[in-house]
Amino acid sequence: MEIDETVQLRSVRKTYGPPERMVTALDGVTAAFRAGTFTAVMGPSGSGKSTLLHCAAGLDRPTEGQVVIDGADLGELDETGLTLLRRERVGFVFQAFNLVSALTAEQNVSLPLRLAGRGPSPAQTRAALDEVGLADRLEHRPSQLSGGQQQRVAIARALITRPAVVFADEPTGALDTKASRQVLDLLRGLVDRQGQTVIMVTHDPLAAARADRVLFLADGRVVEEFAREVSAAAVAARMANLEAAAC
Repeated sequence: MEIDETVQLRSVRKTYGPPERMVTALDGVTAAFRAGTFTAVMGPSGSGKSTLLHCAAGLDRPTEGQVVIDGADLGELDETGLTLLRRERVGFVFQAFNLVSALTAEQNVSLPLRLAGRGPSPAQTRAALDEVGLADRLEHRPSQLSGGQQQRVAIARALITRPAVVFADEPTGALDTKASRQVLDLLRGLVDRQGQTVIMVTHDPLAAARADRVLFLADGRVVEEFAREVSAAAVAARMANLEAAAC
């Protein structure tokens, strides 16, 4: 049976610390992310954006509630099962790129499959780099690439396993305007042309406006949702209101 919602969060709560000093990072979040859509998650500092991403991606376990990825209930998996699910069905793209400096672009991209004991063919790795416009950078190490090129290598690495969902944590945060636009064009194209599901945390209204929808968090809760075709100005105005309320 085809799964329409790639990721589901049901009454997810995440707390830290002992009862007398408990911090609530997520407070009963329920959200669904449909297959083949691009969702941006925004909110003031401390609103729970990163915690939501980590719980949704299986990097952290919620205190309460349920997280489902591609039909698999993460709460029913032990640590080995969770590791396998992340390795095979989840892609990650981070602000800091997280490339291995001693490896070439080709070797960095193939790393997830090698760690899984599945040696990729050269054609498979080169196809992934070609997909992000870097077929001519196979032998370049990260130090020989621009920030935007490094992030595109990181995206190719995230895509090499053909994951059900790609999580992107501030993917344009360390990039200049031109490189940011290229990365966002790439993510948008993955959704539109290949039906990839992308969930992106961002602080940038211009980046969020490229998504199909924008979820706004405040105090660990989803407080509003914008649909597609929303302008960057409208996103920025809503963020300004949330940040003013958080002060």
